Amino acid sequence: MGDTAPDFSLPNQFGEPISLAGLRGAPVAIVFYPFAFSGICTGELSELRDNLADFAAAGVRLLAISVDTKYTLRAYAKAEGYNFDLLADFWPHGEVASDYGVFDPVRGMSGRSTFLIGAGGLIADAFSTPTGQARSLERYWQALGRL
Repeated sequence: MGDTAPDFSLPNQFGEPISLAGLRGAPVAIVFYPFAFSGICTGELSELRDNLADFAAAGVRLLAISVDTKYTLRAYAKAEGYNFDLLADFWPHGEVASDYGVFDPVRGMSGRSTFLIGAGGLIADAFSTPTGQARSLERYWQALGRL
């Protein structure tokens, strides 16, 4: 904690570039997840979707990142009703996840990790769960409390 978050620019599900530097001045929650349309990932992101107002009330921008293409992410967002940015860390494959230390090169996917970035660009909190285990919503609320 307290380190500067690695900057990045990735396309969202609509192909629009989103950069962390461009969001300075407000806190950001970066949610790495393995793959779109997978069971645990869908459950986690749906829970975040259903509680998005709580992130907005805290002034936190939610960004979910996977190694899927923007086309897959657009279909995923539409199918699940996600109205937050899904970012494609597709090419170079997993580069941003690697910069954050959460890319699994053997399996070709990011781990299930969350980073809460303060308005000044410093990591305020980070947490992960093992493959196959969902993150709890309560852990997000603890992270938001550290802002």
